[in-house]
Amino acid sequence: MANLMLNIAKLFILQKETSSIFTSLGDRIEEGGMFFMIPIVVLFLIVLLIIIKNIWVVIQKGIPSEKYINLINSIGLLTLVWGLLGQLIGIVGMFDKVEIIDEISTHIFASGLKVSALPAVFGFFVFIVSRIATIIFTWITKEKE
Repeated sequence: MANLMLNIAKLFILQKETSSIFTSLGDRIEEGGMFFMIPIVVLFLIVLLIIIKNIWVVIQKGIPSEKYINLINSIGLLTLVWGLLGQLIGIVGMFDKVEIIDEISTHIFASGLKVSALPAVFGFFVFIVSRIATIIFTWITKEKE
């Protein structure tokens, strides 16, 4: 655990002074492949909008909309599966290139694995956000009953 905290601290300390978290995030999105990453970002924004809409429903009616809870769940799961599909297609493409090259350095292999993992990481993030929102809205529903 201490080693993990140390690595996280190193990441923040060793960052370039000119790059912000948004430029770093944008670089990761571009690096992960636009075909998979753009839909993940769009689905994340949709999830956030539905969460805000459901919060507005809670403020007005006192109870969350079951329709919005199910929609948040469905979009979160779709995003997770889309990210995993992106990872699998990336890995297959990477292995195709390794097969053609025949001998490859560990640096290039690790770079390929990193790029293929990015859609899955972003998909998991959206899924976790959607699940947390679902848990909170379900808890509010149970408390109001």
